[in-house]
Amino acid sequence: MRILSGIQPSGALHVGNYFGMMKPAIELQTQGEAFYFIANYQSMTSLFDAAERRRNTLDVALDFMACGLDPEKAVFFRQSDVPEVTELAWILTTLTPMGLLERCHSYKDKVAKGIAPNHGIFAYPVLMAADILIYDSNVVPVGRDQKQHVEVTRDIAIKFNEAYGQTFVIPEPRIRDDVASVPGTDGQKMSKSYGNTIEIFGEEKALRKKIMGLVMDSRTPAEPKPDAEKNLAIQLLKLVATPEIAKDYEDRLRVGGLGYGDLKKALFENYWNYFAAARTKRAELAGNMDYVEQTLRESAVKARTLAQKVLKRARWACGLD
Repeated sequence: MRILSGIQPSGALHVGNYFGMMKPAIELQTQGEAFYFIANYQSMTSLFDAAERRRNTLDVALDFMACGLDPEKAVFFRQSDVPEVTELAWILTTLTPMGLLERCHSYKDKVAKGIAPNHGIFAYPVLMAADILIYDSNVVPVGRDQKQHVEVTRDIAIKFNEAYGQTFVIPEPRIRDDVASVPGTDGQKMSKSYGNTIEIFGEEKALRKKIMGLVMDSRTPAEPKPDAEKNLAIQLLKLVATPEIAKDYEDRLRVGGLGYGDLKKALFENYWNYFAAARTKRAELAGNMDYVEQTLRESAVKARTLAQKVLKRARWACGLD
């Protein structure tokens, strides 16, 4: 089983990235042949500062490895170190119906949020399809918001296979329903695009302030909250605390007597402790950037060798070779 997933270097990685994509991907690295990449081509749809992209790319490498990605178990590389993916994206785009892309929720949501549309945002699912198909991927761990893009990939691959003969492996999405969508500080899905994130590796004082600033309703501490499970702090606490601790705070909030300030303090403490070991590991990696760069380069060689094989197969199928 070959597993494929990628993550954009468009800003500091956050709790939504971790529980929605990184943690499932790390768990899967022992269950098959894992290919994980830093999607710096994709970041070009929303980030237009070259120096920031370079810095973010290395930060993503540090963050992912600190959180448990093992270069001995997974191929971990920069997307742009495998330029064959852009050629495959063009080949695929010639068979991709406009209507298929127009129906994609991600594009519509970004435009609705006031993000200026460009062709990259519109055609993003085609590049994502190329990323998946060029490694003969079987399984794609994604958040629920990305499930549609994997379905688009399947549609494009099937269309190509029907037009030119059996060429691509048809991938399957893998979604963990319990953490498929992580709420941000405003209650919407946590996203860098929405500015509502809680970073994995941020400065302690700033992160404490952000968590303590979570907006709660106007009910007094003494009032029972029968809808405690819908409370934003409770939802986040369930991710970073033990089930026993999370249940205790939810029960206390439900019956009344627990102040929102105390709940948010508990959330911060559990969040800070959850990533303590990863912060230590990240500091160690940051002190050995030659190792990090070497890991990305060596993995890129492995990834590109496979990508060239699959691209050659696709070029032959459609008559380019």
